[in-house]
Amino acid sequence: MGSELPTDGISVPTKDTTRAIVERTTSLSSSVEQHDNLVSQRPQVAPNQSNVPINNATGTGEYANGYHFPPKYSLKEQFQHAIVWYWDFYNTGFGLFFTIYALNVIGWGLMIVLLLGSVSPAMCWVDGFFDCDNINSPRRIWIEIDSQVLTALFSATGFGLAPWRFRDLYLVLRYRVNKDRKALRRLAGVHRHWLRLEGSQELPSSLGPKNIGEASVPYDTSNLPFPLETMPDPPPTGIRAPASELWKMDFIAWLNFWYIIFQAFLSYYMWKMSRYDRPPWTTGLFFALTLITSSSAGILEARQVMTVRAIEGVQLTKRDRERLARDKELGIPHYNNIKDKDPEEGARRKKNHSSHGEKPSTGSAA
Repeated sequence: MGSELPTDGISVPTKDTTRAIVERTTSLSSSVEQHDNLVSQRPQVAPNQSNVPINNATGTGEYANGYHFPPKYSLKEQFQHAIVWYWDFYNTGFGLFFTIYALNVIGWGLMIVLLLGSVSPAMCWVDGFFDCDNINSPRRIWIEIDSQVLTALFSATGFGLAPWRFRDLYLVLRYRVNKDRKALRRLAGVHRHWLRLEGSQELPSSLGPKNIGEASVPYDTSNLPFPLETMPDPPPTGIRAPASELWKMDFIAWLNFWYIIFQAFLSYYMWKMSRYDRPPWTTGLFFALTLITSSSAGILEARQVMTVRAIEGVQLTKRDRERLARDKELGIPHYNNIKDKDPEEGARRKKNHSSHGEKPSTGSAA
Protein backbone atom coordinates (compact mmCIF):
# COMPACT_ATOMS: atom_id res chain seq x y z
CA MET A 1 0.00 0.00 0.00
CA GLY A 2 2.59 2.52 1.05
CA SER A 3 4.96 1.04 -1.49
CA GLU A 4 2.64 1.55 -4.46
CA LEU A 5 3.64 4.24 -6.92
CA PRO A 6 1.17 7.01 -7.70
CA THR A 7 -0.62 6.58 -11.02
CA ASP A 8 -2.33 9.97 -11.26
CA GLY A 9 -1.45 11.84 -14.48
CA ILE A 10 0.43 8.85 -15.99
CA SER A 11 -1.21 6.89 -18.78
CA VAL A 12 -0.38 3.25 -18.69
CA PRO A 13 0.33 1.90 -22.20
CA THR A 14 -2.26 -0.48 -23.43
CA LYS A 15 -1.67 -3.54 -25.60
CA ASP A 16 -2.45 -1.71 -28.85
CA THR A 17 -0.12 1.17 -27.95
CA THR A 18 2.72 -1.22 -27.21
CA ARG A 19 2.26 -2.97 -30.60
CA ALA A 20 2.38 0.41 -32.43
CA ILE A 21 5.60 1.38 -30.64
CA VAL A 22 7.21 -1.93 -31.57
CA GLU A 23 6.13 -1.60 -35.22
CA ARG A 24 7.46 1.98 -35.43
CA THR A 25 10.79 0.94 -33.92
CA THR A 26 11.07 -1.99 -36.32
CA SER A 27 10.24 0.24 -39.30
CA LEU A 28 12.84 2.79 -38.24
CA SER A 29 15.59 0.18 -37.83
CA SER A 30 14.76 -1.36 -41.23
CA SER A 31 14.93 2.09 -42.86
CA VAL A 32 18.37 2.66 -41.36
CA GLU A 33 19.52 -0.71 -42.68
CA GLN A 34 18.22 0.11 -46.18
CA HIS A 35 19.99 3.48 -46.12
CA ASP A 36 23.26 1.82 -45.07
CA ASN A 37 22.89 -0.72 -47.85
CA LEU A 38 22.32 2.01 -50.44
CA VAL A 39 25.34 3.94 -49.23
CA SER A 40 27.52 0.85 -49.34
CA GLN A 41 26.38 0.17 -52.92
CA ARG A 42 27.42 3.60 -54.19
CA PRO A 43 30.71 3.73 -56.11
CA GLN A 44 33.55 4.83 -53.88
CA VAL A 45 35.50 7.77 -55.32
CA ALA A 46 39.13 8.14 -54.46
CA PRO A 47 40.18 11.49 -53.00
CA ASN A 48 42.44 12.29 -55.96
CA GLN A 49 39.75 11.29 -58.47
CA SER A 50 36.91 13.52 -57.39
CA ASN A 51 36.14 14.50 -60.95
CA VAL A 52 35.76 10.99 -62.32
CA PRO A 53 32.35 10.83 -64.01
CA ILE A 54 29.69 8.89 -62.18
CA ASN A 55 28.20 5.98 -64.12
CA ASN A 56 31.09 6.24 -66.56
CA ALA A 57 30.49 2.70 -67.79
CA THR A 58 27.39 3.79 -69.67
CA GLY A 59 28.83 7.06 -70.87
CA THR A 60 26.06 9.13 -69.32
CA GLY A 61 27.93 10.11 -66.15
CA GLU A 62 28.51 13.59 -64.82
CA TYR A 63 31.77 15.27 -63.90
CA ALA A 64 32.19 16.94 -60.55
CA ASN A 65 32.76 20.31 -62.21
CA GLY A 66 29.59 19.93 -64.31
CA TYR A 67 31.43 19.52 -67.62
CA HIS A 68 29.63 17.95 -70.56
CA PHE A 69 31.17 17.02 -73.90
CA PRO A 70 29.84 18.80 -76.99
CA PRO A 71 26.72 17.26 -78.51
CA LYS A 72 26.81 15.38 -81.76
CA TYR A 73 25.41 17.35 -84.69
CA SER A 74 23.77 16.03 -87.84
CA LEU A 75 25.81 15.73 -91.04
CA LYS A 76 24.09 18.80 -92.46
CA GLU A 77 24.95 20.85 -89.38
CA GLN A 78 28.52 19.58 -89.36
CA PHE A 79 28.92 20.62 -92.99
CA GLN A 80 27.53 24.08 -92.25
CA HIS A 81 29.84 24.50 -89.27
CA ALA A 82 32.82 23.37 -91.37
CA ILE A 83 32.01 25.93 -94.08
CA VAL A 84 31.82 28.75 -91.55
CA TRP A 85 35.06 27.65 -89.86
CA TYR A 86 36.91 27.27 -93.15
CA TRP A 87 35.80 30.67 -94.40
CA ASP A 88 37.28 32.29 -91.30
CA PHE A 89 40.44 30.23 -91.79
CA TYR A 90 40.61 31.09 -95.50
CA ASN A 91 40.58 34.82 -94.76
CA THR A 92 43.91 34.51 -92.94
CA GLY A 93 47.21 34.65 -94.81
CA PHE A 94 48.14 31.10 -93.92
CA GLY A 95 44.63 29.90 -94.80
CA LEU A 96 44.89 31.31 -98.31
CA PHE A 97 48.32 29.74 -98.82
CA PHE A 98 47.11 26.38 -97.48
CA THR A 99 44.06 26.44 -99.76
CA ILE A 100 46.17 27.06 -102.88
CA TYR A 101 48.63 24.36 -101.84
CA ALA A 102 45.93 21.79 -101.02
CA LEU A 103 44.07 22.41 -104.29
CA ASN A 104 47.27 21.85 -106.25
CA VAL A 105 48.01 18.60 -104.41
CA ILE A 106 44.47 17.33 -104.95
CA GLY A 107 44.28 18.42 -108.58
CA TRP A 108 47.65 17.12 -109.72
CA GLY A 109 47.27 13.99 -107.60
CA LEU A 110 43.91 13.17 -109.16
CA MET A 111 45.33 13.84 -112.60
CA ILE A 112 48.21 11.39 -112.21
CA VAL A 113 45.81 8.72 -110.97
CA LEU A 114 43.71 9.16 -114.12
CA LEU A 115 46.81 9.10 -116.34
CA LEU A 116 48.14 5.93 -114.72
CA GLY A 117 44.73 4.35 -115.21
CA SER A 118 44.79 5.18 -118.95
CA VAL A 119 41.33 6.71 -118.79
CA SER A 120 42.06 8.74 -121.94
CA PRO A 121 43.00 6.39 -124.80
CA ALA A 122 43.38 9.39 -127.12
CA MET A 123 46.62 10.25 -125.31
CA CYS A 124 48.17 6.93 -126.32
CA TRP A 125 48.49 7.68 -130.06
CA VAL A 126 52.03 8.34 -131.32
CA ASP A 127 52.72 8.89 -135.04
CA GLY A 128 49.63 6.93 -136.00
CA PHE A 129 50.34 4.04 -133.63
CA PHE A 130 48.42 3.22 -130.45
CA ASP A 131 50.94 2.63 -127.67
CA CYS A 132 50.17 3.88 -124.14
CA ASP A 133 53.66 2.97 -122.89
CA ASN A 134 55.52 4.81 -125.63
CA ILE A 135 57.81 7.31 -123.96
CA ASN A 136 56.89 9.99 -126.49
CA SER A 137 53.13 9.55 -126.11
CA PRO A 138 51.14 12.45 -124.64
CA ARG A 139 50.22 10.16 -121.75
CA ARG A 140 53.86 9.55 -120.74
CA ILE A 141 54.76 13.21 -121.24
CA TRP A 142 51.97 14.38 -118.95
CA ILE A 143 52.84 11.72 -116.36
CA GLU A 144 56.35 13.19 -116.27
CA ILE A 145 55.03 16.75 -115.91
CA ASP A 146 52.60 15.68 -113.20
CA SER A 147 55.28 13.80 -111.29
CA GLN A 148 57.62 16.79 -111.38
CA VAL A 149 54.91 19.11 -110.01
CA LEU A 150 53.97 16.70 -107.20
CA THR A 151 57.62 16.23 -106.29
CA ALA A 152 58.01 19.99 -105.96
CA LEU A 153 54.85 20.30 -103.85
CA PHE A 154 55.86 17.55 -101.44
CA SER A 155 59.44 18.85 -101.26
CA ALA A 156 58.15 22.26 -100.22
CA THR A 157 56.62 20.84 -97.04
CA GLY A 158 59.11 18.01 -96.55
CA PHE A 159 62.23 20.17 -96.72
CA GLY A 160 60.48 23.23 -95.31
CA LEU A 161 59.58 21.42 -92.08
CA ALA A 162 62.91 19.54 -91.92
CA PRO A 163 64.50 21.77 -89.21
CA TRP A 164 61.65 21.10 -86.78
CA ARG A 165 61.59 17.37 -87.54
CA PHE A 166 65.35 17.09 -87.09
CA ARG A 167 64.95 18.94 -83.81
CA ASP A 168 62.41 16.33 -82.59
CA LEU A 169 64.72 13.46 -83.49
CA TYR A 170 67.66 15.23 -81.82
CA LEU A 171 65.70 15.62 -78.57
CA VAL A 172 64.54 11.99 -78.73
CA LEU A 173 68.14 10.79 -79.12
CA ARG A 174 69.32 13.03 -76.27
CA TYR A 175 66.73 11.45 -74.00
CA ARG A 176 67.31 7.87 -75.15
CA VAL A 177 71.12 7.99 -75.24
CA ASN A 178 72.03 10.52 -72.53
CA LYS A 179 68.91 10.09 -70.36
CA ASP A 180 68.40 13.85 -70.60
CA ARG A 181 65.09 14.52 -68.86
CA LYS A 182 65.09 18.13 -70.00
CA ALA A 183 65.10 17.00 -73.64
CA LEU A 184 61.98 14.96 -72.98
CA ARG A 185 60.37 17.94 -71.28
CA ARG A 186 61.12 20.06 -74.35
CA LEU A 187 59.39 17.46 -76.53
CA ALA A 188 56.38 17.56 -74.21
CA GLY A 189 56.25 21.32 -74.68
CA VAL A 190 56.43 21.04 -78.47
CA HIS A 191 53.76 18.33 -78.61
CA ARG A 192 51.68 19.72 -75.75
CA HIS A 193 48.43 18.61 -77.38
CA TRP A 194 49.09 14.91 -76.80
CA LEU A 195 52.44 14.10 -75.14
CA ARG A 196 51.97 13.67 -71.37
CA LEU A 197 54.87 12.98 -68.99
CA GLU A 198 54.92 10.41 -66.21
CA GLY A 199 53.45 11.94 -63.05
CA SER A 200 51.70 14.80 -64.83
CA GLN A 201 48.32 13.16 -64.17
CA GLU A 202 48.81 13.85 -60.45
CA LEU A 203 49.07 17.61 -60.94
CA PRO A 204 46.17 19.82 -59.79
CA SER A 205 43.56 20.08 -62.51
CA SER A 206 43.45 23.86 -62.19
CA LEU A 207 47.14 24.26 -62.98
CA GLY A 208 47.86 25.74 -66.40
CA PRO A 209 50.35 27.89 -68.31
CA LYS A 210 48.63 31.13 -67.27
CA ASN A 211 48.74 30.51 -63.51
CA ILE A 212 51.81 28.29 -63.18
CA GLY A 213 53.75 31.18 -61.66
CA GLU A 214 51.06 31.78 -59.03
CA ALA A 215 50.57 28.17 -57.97
CA SER A 216 50.20 27.80 -54.22
CA VAL A 217 50.42 24.01 -54.19
CA PRO A 218 53.75 22.14 -54.53
CA TYR A 219 54.47 20.40 -57.82
CA ASP A 220 57.39 18.56 -59.41
CA THR A 221 58.80 20.49 -62.38
CA SER A 222 60.26 17.28 -63.84
CA ASN A 223 56.70 16.22 -64.65
CA LEU A 224 56.02 19.42 -66.60
CA PRO A 225 57.12 20.50 -70.09
CA PHE A 226 59.97 22.94 -70.54
CA PRO A 227 59.59 25.85 -70.54
CA LEU A 228 56.73 25.80 -68.05
CA GLU A 229 54.66 28.17 -70.18
CA THR A 230 54.23 25.37 -72.74
CA MET A 231 52.40 23.04 -70.35
CA PRO A 232 48.88 21.92 -71.38
CA ASP A 233 45.86 24.03 -70.52
CA PRO A 234 43.75 22.93 -67.53
CA PRO A 235 41.56 19.99 -68.64
CA PRO A 236 37.90 21.00 -69.00
CA THR A 237 36.80 17.70 -67.45
CA GLY A 238 39.06 18.21 -64.44
CA ILE A 239 40.84 14.93 -65.25
CA ARG A 240 44.33 14.78 -66.72
CA ALA A 241 45.25 12.13 -69.27
CA PRO A 242 47.70 9.43 -68.13
CA ALA A 243 51.32 9.42 -69.22
CA SER A 244 51.89 8.82 -72.93
CA GLU A 245 53.77 5.80 -74.21
CA LEU A 246 57.15 7.22 -75.21
CA TRP A 247 57.71 4.71 -78.00
CA LYS A 248 55.06 6.57 -79.96
CA MET A 249 57.14 9.74 -79.81
CA ASP A 250 60.11 7.70 -81.08
CA PHE A 251 57.96 6.26 -83.85
CA ILE A 252 56.71 9.66 -85.03
CA ALA A 253 60.16 11.28 -84.90
CA TRP A 254 61.83 8.49 -86.86
CA LEU A 255 59.03 8.33 -89.46
CA ASN A 256 59.32 12.06 -90.09
CA PHE A 257 63.09 11.68 -90.42
CA TRP A 258 62.81 8.88 -92.98
CA TYR A 259 60.17 10.84 -94.85
CA ILE A 260 62.74 13.58 -95.46
CA ILE A 261 65.36 11.01 -96.55
CA PHE A 262 62.99 9.32 -99.00
CA GLN A 263 61.88 12.70 -100.32
CA ALA A 264 65.53 13.61 -100.93
CA PHE A 265 66.07 10.41 -102.92
CA LEU A 266 62.92 11.08 -104.92
CA SER A 267 64.00 14.63 -105.69
CA TYR A 268 67.44 13.43 -106.77
CA TYR A 269 66.07 10.93 -109.26
CA MET A 270 63.39 13.31 -110.52
CA TRP A 271 65.59 16.38 -110.96
CA LYS A 272 69.02 14.90 -111.63
CA MET A 273 67.94 12.43 -114.31
CA SER A 274 65.75 12.86 -117.35
CA ARG A 275 62.83 10.63 -118.12
CA TYR A 276 64.93 8.85 -120.73
CA ASP A 277 67.69 7.60 -118.40
CA ARG A 278 65.81 7.46 -115.07
CA PRO A 279 65.17 3.90 -113.79
CA PRO A 280 61.39 3.39 -113.97
CA TRP A 281 61.16 1.76 -110.52
CA THR A 282 62.62 4.76 -108.64
CA THR A 283 59.64 7.08 -109.01
CA GLY A 284 57.03 4.57 -107.86
CA LEU A 285 59.17 3.25 -104.99
CA PHE A 286 60.06 6.56 -103.40
CA PHE A 287 56.62 8.04 -103.97
CA ALA A 288 55.18 5.07 -102.04
CA LEU A 289 57.76 5.30 -99.24
CA THR A 290 57.20 9.02 -98.70
CA LEU A 291 53.44 8.48 -98.64
CA ILE A 292 53.66 5.61 -96.14
CA THR A 293 56.02 7.35 -93.72
CA SER A 294 54.28 10.74 -93.72
CA SER A 295 50.74 9.35 -93.45
CA SER A 296 51.70 6.84 -90.72
CA ALA A 297 53.23 9.56 -88.56
CA GLY A 298 50.25 11.84 -89.11
CA ILE A 299 47.68 9.17 -88.33
CA LEU A 300 49.43 8.08 -85.13
CA GLU A 301 49.76 11.64 -83.86
CA ALA A 302 46.11 12.41 -84.69
CA ARG A 303 44.99 9.32 -82.75
CA GLN A 304 46.99 10.39 -79.72
CA VAL A 305 45.41 13.84 -79.82
CA MET A 306 41.93 12.31 -79.92
CA THR A 307 42.78 9.95 -77.04
CA VAL A 308 43.83 12.86 -74.84
CA ARG A 309 40.76 14.90 -75.80
CA ALA A 310 38.48 11.98 -74.93
CA ILE A 311 39.85 12.12 -71.36
CA GLU A 312 40.60 15.79 -70.77
CA GLY A 313 37.70 17.14 -72.82
CA VAL A 314 37.45 19.99 -75.31
CA GLN A 315 36.39 23.59 -74.91
CA LEU A 316 32.68 24.17 -75.47
CA THR A 317 31.54 26.85 -77.89
CA LYS A 318 28.51 29.06 -77.39
CA ARG A 319 26.68 26.92 -79.95
CA ASP A 320 27.47 23.76 -77.96
CA ARG A 321 26.13 25.23 -74.71
CA GLU A 322 22.95 26.44 -76.36
CA ARG A 323 22.32 23.03 -77.95
CA LEU A 324 22.92 21.18 -74.68
CA ALA A 325 20.59 23.52 -72.80
CA ARG A 326 17.87 23.23 -75.44
CA ASP A 327 18.09 19.45 -75.65
CA LYS A 328 17.96 19.22 -71.86
CA GLU A 329 14.69 21.14 -71.82
CA LEU A 330 13.30 18.94 -74.60
CA GLY A 331 14.41 15.77 -72.83
CA ILE A 332 16.88 14.78 -75.56
CA PRO A 333 19.71 12.80 -73.91
CA HIS A 334 23.39 12.99 -74.83
CA TYR A 335 26.13 10.58 -73.85
CA ASN A 336 28.82 12.39 -71.93
CA ASN A 337 31.77 11.32 -74.07
CA ILE A 338 33.60 12.80 -77.03
CA LYS A 339 31.66 10.75 -79.60
CA ASP A 340 28.26 11.20 -77.93
CA LYS A 341 27.72 7.45 -78.35
CA ASP A 342 26.82 4.60 -76.04
CA PRO A 343 30.21 2.97 -75.25
CA GLU A 344 28.48 -0.34 -74.58
CA GLU A 345 26.94 -0.42 -78.06
CA GLY A 346 30.18 -1.55 -79.67
CA ALA A 347 30.65 -4.28 -77.08
CA ARG A 348 27.09 -5.48 -77.64
CA ARG A 349 27.55 -5.56 -81.40
CA LYS A 350 30.80 -7.45 -81.04
CA LYS A 351 29.18 -9.90 -78.68
CA ASN A 352 26.21 -10.41 -80.99
CA HIS A 353 28.50 -10.84 -83.98
CA SER A 354 30.59 -13.43 -82.16
CA SER A 355 27.49 -15.28 -80.98
CA HIS A 356 26.09 -15.41 -84.53
CA GLY A 357 29.44 -16.56 -85.84
CA GLU A 358 29.75 -19.47 -83.45
CA LYS A 359 29.08 -22.85 -84.93
CA PRO A 360 26.38 -24.85 -83.19
CA SER A 361 27.89 -27.54 -81.04
CA THR A 362 26.99 -31.04 -82.16
CA GLY A 363 26.48 -33.52 -79.39
CA SER A 364 27.82 -37.03 -79.64
CA ALA A 365 25.40 -39.63 -80.92
CA ALA A 366 23.88 -41.73 -78.22
